Amino acid sequence: MDEQGAPVKTQMEEGSLPKLATWEEYRNIVRVCRDATRKTKAHLELNLARDVKDNKKGFFKYISSKRKTRENVGPLLNEVGALVTEDTEKVELLNAFFASVFTAKASCQESQTLEVREKVWRKEDLPLVE
Repeated sequence: MDEQGAPVKTQMEEGSLPKLATWEEYRNIVRVCRDATRKTKAHLELNLARDVKDNKKGFFKYISSKRKTRENVGPLLNEVGALVTEDTEKVELLNAFFASVFTAKASCQESQTLEVREKVWRKEDLPLVE
């Protein structure tokens, strides 16, 4: 980067963006952009909060844009491949899935890995490096 914080251009092809010399320069540019975005957002929110008495519409428009959430879970396929659309059926299906994932017994590979980790290594068992 030069004294003004602009990236140093190493190559420039017509119709393309400048290529940066190093990964560090790229990361610095990303950091600068992220910081500028955060600063601008904070400034906007500060102005909205300060001017709420005079600009209620703008304030509530901004608040409502931040409150938008996704409410529904889309249709799911159950074990037999049938489409589940009812909320209670979706809940039961997801509950059964997560319960099976988090309560399943260790597989053969996991139990072997545990045995290897718990093994006490003797000096004779260690590989020799010559």
